[in-house]
Amino acid sequence: MVTKQFTGSPDEADLRRADSLAREIFSDVANKWALLIIEALGERTLRFGELRNEIEGISHKMLTQNLRMLERNGLVERTVHPVVPPRVEYTLTEPGQALRVTIDGLCDWTHQYLGHIETSRHRFDT
Repeated sequence: MVTKQFTGSPDEADLRRADSLAREIFSDVANKWALLIIEALGERTLRFGELRNEIEGISHKMLTQNLRMLERNGLVERTVHPVVPPRVEYTLTEPGQALRVTIDGLCDWTHQYLGHIETSRHRFDT
């Protein structure tokens, strides 16, 4: 995997540019599984199986891929406890918690406009 390079100030990070690191990060975190993982972790620490139980419909593979991506981007911290069998726990980092505030806003927006969206879809589909 090739990681885009970033030079300059964060204010110069342009999501509209195809070669932007900001766009790569946005693409990573703006998928349904990443959003649901961040929301599920909230302010607690969970094991892999607990996380999988929290997110209905996510496969083992998708959870693994998204946790690795979130860890790579510094949003999730993975802790391996040296016991047999190994116990692995996941928690949000400070940047992950900050992103969670935005995700909470998106969840609030979804609840607020769910009826409107459902009505619009019905009208569009008929």
